[in-house]
Amino acid sequence: MRETETQLLVVGGGVGGVLAAVTAAGRGIRTTLTEPTDWLGGVLTTQGVPPDEHVWIERFGCTATYRAYREAVRAYYRRHYPLTEAAAARRAFNPGGAKVSDLCHEPRVTLAVIEAMVAPLRASGLLRVLMEHEPVGAETDGDRITAVTVRDRRTGETTAIAAQWVVDASETGELLPLAGVEYVTGAEARGETGEPHAPEVADPMNMQPVSVCFALDHRPGEDHVVDRPDGYDRFKAARALDWPHGQLSLTAPHPKTRQPVQHMFVPDPEGDPALIRPDYDDRRVGSMDRNLWTFRRIAARANFRPGTYPGDLTLVNWPQIDYWGGPVFDHPDAAAHERAARELSRSFLYWLQTEVPRPDGGTGWPGLRLRGDVLGDSADGLAKAPYIRESRRLRAEHTIVEQELSLAVRGEAGAVAHPDSVGVGMYRIDLHPSTGGDPYIDIGCCPFELPLGALIPVRVENLLAGAKNIGTTHITNGAYRMPLVEWNIGEVAGHLAAFCTERKTSPRQVRASEALLAEFHRELDDAGIERHWPRIAGY
Repeated sequence: MRETETQLLVVGGGVGGVLAAVTAAGRGIRTTLTEPTDWLGGVLTTQGVPPDEHVWIERFGCTATYRAYREAVRAYYRRHYPLTEAAAARRAFNPGGAKVSDLCHEPRVTLAVIEAMVAPLRASGLLRVLMEHEPVGAETDGDRITAVTVRDRRTGETTAIAAQWVVDASETGELLPLAGVEYVTGAEARGETGEPHAPEVADPMNMQPVSVCFALDHRPGEDHVVDRPDGYDRFKAARALDWPHGQLSLTAPHPKTRQPVQHMFVPDPEGDPALIRPDYDDRRVGSMDRNLWTFRRIAARANFRPGTYPGDLTLVNWPQIDYWGGPVFDHPDAAAHERAARELSRSFLYWLQTEVPRPDGGTGWPGLRLRGDVLGDSADGLAKAPYIRESRRLRAEHTIVEQELSLAVRGEAGAVAHPDSVGVGMYRIDLHPSTGGDPYIDIGCCPFELPLGALIPVRVENLLAGAKNIGTTHITNGAYRMPLVEWNIGEVAGHLAAFCTERKTSPRQVRASEALLAEFHRELDDAGIERHWPRIAGY
């Protein structure tokens, strides 16, 4: 085993991990970042999910660096892609012209922007990045993590990395069990959290589903039908709660009402993509508005000069590929469930190519082409990694509960204001049908704050949460899991590690000391991290 040391170790190179590493290294902290895949960016790249945001994102409600990232994505398109004059001139240019976000785009563009963020810090020697390295062990001394062992997935070689500070920004909170850090999974009991939507009995294996996304274009007259998946008949025959025709269909339950909604599927629809705007309340009722093709479209051909794209590129992250058969971590059959999730996605693709009803009365679109190259050319053409909605969650100094942000509970008072707020977020509590058999749970939220206490473990002194593993519940994770919040979490973790290094203090002491917390807040303010929402009419 090799041995090395660093001031800050960040485990996981997703959205939060990259920001923690870049932020700390930018403040002069020697940082090592590990990532189990060959791409940085997590949910926005390896998992292939365009950013879900909120209605005010073009004006406020995120950190300055997240805003810079969004503008860098648009600048990348303007610099490197042959846009139409109208698209290039559009300030809030949306490459995909999609219904879910104002910035639906190809994952490789986010990857390019992230690599540009990382490059100068790598060159300076302040940031070391170990790609395709996964955590496999940890050493502790009392209430401190002294070293983490990572394994090179290509060679099997292991390296023990000693660190003064550690940020767990992995997609599933992988470091928590390795280091014996207190954590929770699945659904807590109502008696523990007091949450109106929590179950009566806790169920650690009741988690949000994963989804294995994939990209498509359409080549009329060509045959790109994949081999019939072994599990196709099983998935087609399955019937779940609120799904009258099963997942391999265009009829899906509405997240709020749970009533069946008939979608449609038409590749490459005509129309100006600039006229499509996100509907954050999901009030779409027209048939073309229900076209799944444009829901997460990542390249609308009409935004580019003729001939650039033969057709649109769309990203399939729809309810039809939510896999709720079982958890993909902390479960004896976790690996089998992850394989089954990939099988479900390929089954849905095969159904689209062969059986989906067409408006002309026919069935199937054999010209649908799986674009594995768009997502990094994994072996099966799907995303490199499953989209993880719910992680292991830290037993934190402060656990965020439903009563703090639910619109039904808080009303005009707004979400709870946290004196240790280190950021903001906004999304409804969005729980997809779960591995425990729960249906959709969709709860309106007030614009909420991110309390520092949610990043700090109840016991371990030199560890910070840097992703979806903060102190939320099964319920509130449904709102705090969005990429722009994860970005905020990671950025704050990087600032806090640097702050504690410079002042020879600990995260717990920063939160407990009025003077230190005020000083840290001033640094966050200077860095452009919004800690409170402006007063918004109607909220």
